[in-house]
Amino acid sequence: MDWDKLLSEFYIGECFNAYLYFGAHPCQQEGIPGVLFRVYAPNAISIQVIGEFNQWRGDELEQMGQSGVFSRFIPNAQAGQMYKYRVQQGDGRTLDKADPYAFGSQLRPESASIVVDLDQFQFSDQAWMERRNNQYERPMNIYELHLGSWRRKENGEWYTYEELAEPLIQYLLENRFTHVEFLPVMEHPFDGSWGYQVSGFYSATARYGTPCQLMSLIDQLHQHNLGVILDFVPVHFVLNDYALARFDGTPLYEYPDTDTGYSQWGSHNFNYYRGEVRSFLQSAANFWVERFHADGLRMDAVNNALYWQGNPARGVNPGAVEFLKGMNAGLHRLHNGLMLMAEDSSNFPKVTAPVEYGGLGFDYKWDMGWMNDTLSFFEKPFSSRHALYHQLTFSMDYFYNELYLLPLSHDEVVHGKKTIVDKMHGTYEEKFAQARALYIYMYTHPGKKLNFMGNELGHFREWDEEKALDWNLLDYPIHDSLHRYLKELGRLYQTLPALYTKEYHSGYFQWLKTNAQEGCVYAYQRGQGPGSCLILLNLGKEAYQALKVDISEPFSARELLNSDALDWAGSGLVHPTPLSPRKLKKGYRLELPMAPLSACVFQLEEPEKPL
Repeated sequence: MDWDKLLSEFYIGECFNAYLYFGAHPCQQEGIPGVLFRVYAPNAISIQVIGEFNQWRGDELEQMGQSGVFSRFIPNAQAGQMYKYRVQQGDGRTLDKADPYAFGSQLRPESASIVVDLDQFQFSDQAWMERRNNQYERPMNIYELHLGSWRRKENGEWYTYEELAEPLIQYLLENRFTHVEFLPVMEHPFDGSWGYQVSGFYSATARYGTPCQLMSLIDQLHQHNLGVILDFVPVHFVLNDYALARFDGTPLYEYPDTDTGYSQWGSHNFNYYRGEVRSFLQSAANFWVERFHADGLRMDAVNNALYWQGNPARGVNPGAVEFLKGMNAGLHRLHNGLMLMAEDSSNFPKVTAPVEYGGLGFDYKWDMGWMNDTLSFFEKPFSSRHALYHQLTFSMDYFYNELYLLPLSHDEVVHGKKTIVDKMHGTYEEKFAQARALYIYMYTHPGKKLNFMGNELGHFREWDEEKALDWNLLDYPIHDSLHRYLKELGRLYQTLPALYTKEYHSGYFQWLKTNAQEGCVYAYQRGQGPGSCLILLNLGKEAYQALKVDISEPFSARELLNSDALDWAGSGLVHPTPLSPRKLKKGYRLELPMAPLSACVFQLEEPEKPL
């Protein structure tokens, strides 16, 4: 390794592997085993490393000239031992700081860093890594999960990464998910932040075990053909004294002024105009992909990076834009098949365009507009929905501007917003009927899919990070039927190419004309020719004895899924035999009965007898 080149790239913000240099690295010098410590603190007066290996008394680190890099080899220090840096700051304070590049941390409320030998674990997922790709032409059904509250032990304790592996893999496979997305696994002090206010950007949280145990979990997921997406937070960090805040007595990682230095969440905003900060963040992103084999990174709160304080009225933050472009382009150069996802609620252009074409370089963008419009529609009384008819069609007006992913995420089931099922207007039974229709709409709408854990159970209690999901809901028939229904919908999504191939091509989606638009009936076709899918949604209270749907070709329609089937706690109005179209002067027409608050999916096929 050319350390001089690495350090030069670090200063100018072009380094993607700073963690190889900084941090605590077990090694040997002159045949003596120990640990080499390096930390960057250009405005510190002096730094000591204190830890279990020196009884917390302190060994002075030596600065390399005027580089701002302090280092020392400690003989006989070893993996598993705790340490901190005692930083004598230029502002007169002396603070004990966690290592910004530590690979392990103590469990909160303690805050020491831990020496970790990441080479202790060897992955066995080479076959997966060689064939993974960005899923553009494949189905992607993501299960968003918080490790500490999916399941808990009877005594309320967390399961470890390794203990979760077997039940999680079995559940993901049974429910036809293709990927799992973990809420941030990086170390954080406050459980209630869900990991979004990070203190250890290179440390797998100690809540659920060791970094090697997390590697093992990811390795096992890959061996069962399940992808792993990690939430990554490159926008802000905690204020805690032991972490990055005023690390050397100056605003080293944060903006120096209070107007931009603090975020809306009471944390510090990263200063993207410092090369060392850009190198720190993009190296952290690369670290989770390189060392933990993450298949994707979902970047949180991108809007708050693109605009000063997340407010378009304050203008674009050019330094943040250039940072995101540089990080995304660099990560794609380094890793084939890596997916980068933006949680971005803004109208910033070309988020998912390649950097070389003037874009930000993300692979997917969360469609927050689709999510807000859809949930708002389903919350409204039936009597007012006709006036909101195009609230559901609007998403296709802009869909081809970006590569979108449809999220029903954790943010939609907390803080008084109600859960997905509970958001539905109407009686208890009507809520479930509409939820079933909503999910057909979601899974047949172009775009990849993401659901937060508990959505599939018909959860009525808002998510609480301190409690496991209410698994006993499956003892109730209407909840169990929703759970089974979503399994079947997931299976259908994965096995019908019309629902995922060419989904970002405008020629493979079309709205169809019906005779019941005033009753909130929607009809659309996915795909082209035989094998394409016809989707019908009746989101009003009126039943239809002869709903008329116009199609352009003489295909018969075979029903694949009906949300009103008895199996799913519906009334049983289904279409057991294929429907034959009637020829019109121009085109063809299907006629069929349809239950209120229902949805159905048909496959269009060549008729057995020519019309």
